[in-house]
Amino acid sequence: MDKTARIAVVGAGIAGLTVAGLLRQQGYSVTVFDQAQSFWRIGSGIILGASTAKVMRQLGIEADMVRAGVKPDAFVSRDVTTGEVLNELVFDAEAEGRFGGPFVNIHRADLHQILLSTLAPETLHFDHQLAGIDHAADGVRLSFTNGQHFDTDLVIGADGIRSVVRDLVQGTSAPRYVGKVALRATFPTEKIAGVPMRDCTKWWGDDRHLLAYYMSERRDECYIMGAVPSDDWDESTPPREGSREDFLNGFAGAHDDLLGLMMAAEKVQLLPICDRTRNDKWSDGRIVLAGDACHAVRPFMAAGGSMAIEDGAILARAIAAGSSPEDAFRIYETMRITRVGDVQRISAENSWLKTPHPTEWFFGYDPYAHELSKAA
Repeated sequence: MDKTARIAVVGAGIAGLTVAGLLRQQGYSVTVFDQAQSFWRIGSGIILGASTAKVMRQLGIEADMVRAGVKPDAFVSRDVTTGEVLNELVFDAEAEGRFGGPFVNIHRADLHQILLSTLAPETLHFDHQLAGIDHAADGVRLSFTNGQHFDTDLVIGADGIRSVVRDLVQGTSAPRYVGKVALRATFPTEKIAGVPMRDCTKWWGDDRHLLAYYMSERRDECYIMGAVPSDDWDESTPPREGSREDFLNGFAGAHDDLLGLMMAAEKVQLLPICDRTRNDKWSDGRIVLAGDACHAVRPFMAAGGSMAIEDGAILARAIAAGSSPEDAFRIYETMRITRVGDVQRISAENSWLKTPHPTEWFFGYDPYAHELSKAA
């Protein structure tokens, strides 16, 4: 598409900032809107597979991502009760070469700042909550709750699992509570002195699990996230503060190594785990969806961030290659829907890396290795 096309991105999360940075790199005029008043260091850790490094490389920020995060020595799966090692996927130099990039654990806020560095300051507009979209013959008008309007040629909805843009494309619906609640805590490593902890470990129970990992090369901060069944929550239940007891009760009889990690948790957050029913309608005219706005997945495969970044890479390429918005979005959907569908299915199964199985299809994926014309 012609470089004179004006592009608006609704949502300044991982997907939105990735596609905005790549489009700006290609010479497009991009404006990003977010409903937040400002950004601050909140949230949790995120695990990124090697496919994302190829996108960061394209943006010129791969080294920044690696410096801010940690390249774990392996992904280790252990039994919650016995501590038995069920699987160990080593991330050494050979694996990095085979997959085409590093595996990185990083704090979401640090990743966010790195992605923001690819944009000019005037690109991002805070305090812009989308109220509606009006179609015209030659473009689209965005209306915001602050009374402002913005005229554009294309709209990318990257506004998360509770996406306003998604409701306009697919019809209004609520996220789906998956029957489990997330327990999250971050704490200094000094609180687990003497407790064995690898760089990235998933502890597996019959109907629950806990993921524990470091978020920087300093290894001075630990993040743990448990998922346990609960009938007391639904998709509308707001997050609330919890306590160490929520972890201990959720993982009664845990192995001593896991118990040591949970005992270090002080500030605990509880929130319902939700996803979205698969819907392959990702676009409507001049509007397209990306990231959780169109395919929110359960966090059981640790793949949501990778999918968002891959979306950004393919969508930016498709917009540059397409002859029209509809043509560009058709290319994007053709290249993404099947892969994302596989990730949605495996995430729901909660089976990824529990035992040894092929991983090249996921970690080795390269968003730049396929000719877009073959997808058209």
